[in-house]
Amino acid sequence: MKKRLIFLLTLWLVFLVAFIIQKPLFMIYNNSFLPDLLFKDFIEVMVHGLILDISISGYLLLIPFLLILVGIWFSRMNIKKILLPYYILIGLLINAAFIIDMSLYEFWNFKLDATILLYMDSPSNALASVSWHFILIRLVAALLLSALTVWALVRITPSTLPEIKLKGQITGNISMILLGGILFISMRGGVSESTANIGKVYFSEKQFLNHSAVNPLFSFLYSLGKTEDFSEQFNFFPEEERKEIYKGLYPKGGETTQKLLKTERPNILIILLESFASTFMEIPDNGEDITPNLKRLTNEGIFFNNFYGNSFRTDRALVSALSGYPGAPTTSIMKSPKKSQSLPSIARELRRVGYTTDFLYGGDIAFTNMQSYFLSTGYQKLTSGSSFSSKEQATHAWGVTDHITFDHLYKSIEERTDSLWHTGFLTLSSHDPFVVPFNRFQDKTTNAFAYTDNALGSFIEKIKKSPAWDNLLIILLADHGYSYPKTLEKHDPDFFHIPMLWLGGAVSEPLQINTLMNQTDLAATLLAQLNISHYQFEFSRDIFSTVYSYPFIFYSYNNGFGFKDSTGVTVFDNTANKIIIEESCTGPERLDKGKAILQTLYDDLGKR
Repeated sequence: MKKRLIFLLTLWLVFLVAFIIQKPLFMIYNNSFLPDLLFKDFIEVMVHGLILDISISGYLLLIPFLLILVGIWFSRMNIKKILLPYYILIGLLINAAFIIDMSLYEFWNFKLDATILLYMDSPSNALASVSWHFILIRLVAALLLSALTVWALVRITPSTLPEIKLKGQITGNISMILLGGILFISMRGGVSESTANIGKVYFSEKQFLNHSAVNPLFSFLYSLGKTEDFSEQFNFFPEEERKEIYKGLYPKGGETTQKLLKTERPNILIILLESFASTFMEIPDNGEDITPNLKRLTNEGIFFNNFYGNSFRTDRALVSALSGYPGAPTTSIMKSPKKSQSLPSIARELRRVGYTTDFLYGGDIAFTNMQSYFLSTGYQKLTSGSSFSSKEQATHAWGVTDHITFDHLYKSIEERTDSLWHTGFLTLSSHDPFVVPFNRFQDKTTNAFAYTDNALGSFIEKIKKSPAWDNLLIILLADHGYSYPKTLEKHDPDFFHIPMLWLGGAVSEPLQINTLMNQTDLAATLLAQLNISHYQFEFSRDIFSTVYSYPFIFYSYNNGFGFKDSTGVTVFDNTANKIIIEESCTGPERLDKGKAILQTLYDDLGKR
C-alpha cells in the first residue's frame, strides 16, 4: 500500500511543480508589463498562486486515484499502459494552456479563459495579429513541453503494483478513503466557506502580479463552468434596493437645450477608429505628434473631450456605440445573434425616418458575428474585405489596409444618388501586428496610428471639396482604448478615455464639449439632435437634455468595472471582489451605483 501512496504523492508533486515553474516563466516572458520585477515578486507570485495550483493538481490526480483504488482489488492491471492516454491528454492540456496564456497575455492583458472559444469559429481572424513563425514556435514549444511532461509521468508510474492480501485490501481501502478526503479538500481549495476561485490568489495592487499568480488551466476550466443564466449573475442587491440605487442614472424625457446641427436631416457618416485612445493625441513620440490630423480637426468641429468608451474589445464596443448598450465584462452579446437582434440601434431608427444604411469594414465581417449584428440592427448593405481584390485583401493581417478603404469610402459617397443616407465604417490598421505601408515612427505601434491618422486626414480634405460636404455629419470616435503608454492597464479610466469629434457642413459651429459622457450616450444624443425618439435606448442619455443632471461614466473590463463622476473614480474587480482603484473616496455611493448598473445590465441580458 505504501508504494501506491508514494506513487500518488509523487504524481501530485509533478503536477504541482510544473505549475509552479510556469509562473516565473510567464513573468519573464511578459516582463514589459512590469519591467522592475524584484526577486520577492517571483516568490510572492508562486506562494500566493499555490492554492489554485494545489486545487487543479488535485483534479488531475482524480483519475489515477480512482485507478489505484480499483487496483487494490485488481492488482494485475498494467497501470502504466492504462494511464498513458490520460498522460498524453493532460500533458497537452497543461502545456497548451500555459503557452497560449503566456503568448496571449501581451495582447489581451488578462488570463486565459473561455473568451478564447468565442473566436475559434474564425481562427484565421483570431490569429491575424501574429505571424506564422510566431504560431509555429509556440506550437513546437507546447509539443516539446507536453512530451517532457508525459515522459516524466511515465517514468514515475510503475507497470504493476504488489498484490495485496484481503486484510491489506481492507486497510488499503480505508487509507484511500482518507486520502480521498484530503484530495477533495485540496480540489475545493480548503475547508472555508469559499471554494477555490481566481480571486483567492489576488494579493497585489499591481494587476500583473495577480494575473501571474493565477493558474491558466484553472482559469480556463473555471470560466467554462460559469452559468449562462445572466439574470442570476452579479446579484449584488435585492431587487427593490437595486431599483432604488439605479433610479435616475439613465433618465428619459426632457428637452434638448443645445442644437449642434444646421439641419435635422443630415447625411451621417460614423467612423469608428480602431483602438484610438486619447493618449495617442496627448502623448507624443519623441516630441512629435502621433495624430496631427485628428488634433487639427478638433478645432474645426464639435470635440467631446470628456468622452469615455464602455468596453475593452471591438465586438462589445461596437454595440456600445451603435446600440447604446454597455459592453458586458464576461460575455459578448454580439456573439449571440438571438440576443443582439433585439437591441435598439442608430441605424434602425434612421431607417424609420427614411435613411438608407450601409456599413464598411475591410476585414472579415463575419468575425465575432459582426455580420449578423449589423444586418439585424438595421444596416441594409455590408461591404467587407471580400468585396476587394485579393491583392488589396493581403495589405494587412486583418484585411484591407486603411488608406484603401478610406479611398473606397470617398468614391462610394461621391457616387451616391440617394438623398438621405447613413454609413458606418470601422478601420482596422491600428491593430496588432501594426504592419502598415507608412514609415514615420520607428515604433511600429505609434507608426500604425500615425498611418491611420494620415489616411483619415487625406479623406477629410478630399470630402471637404465634395458637394456631399454641405449636408454631411461625420462622427469620428474610437471603438475602445489602447495601452499607450504600455504601462497603462486595461482597468484604468485613462484606457477608456477616447476621442469623439463631429465634423461636416451640417455642424453649426466649432465647439468643445466638456461634459462627462459615455460611448453609449452617442445614440440618444445624436437622435435627440435629429428630433428622433430615443426612449428605447435604456442605457443611453442625451447629454444636452434638461434631465441630464448627473454626469457619470461606466465601463467594464475583463470581469470588472469602473464608475467615474465629478467626485472621482472607483474601479472594482469582480474576480477579487474588491476595489482596486479608489480616487477621492466619498463613501460607497460610486461602488453601489456601478454594481447596480452591472446587475441591471445582466438582468436585461437574461431577458433578451
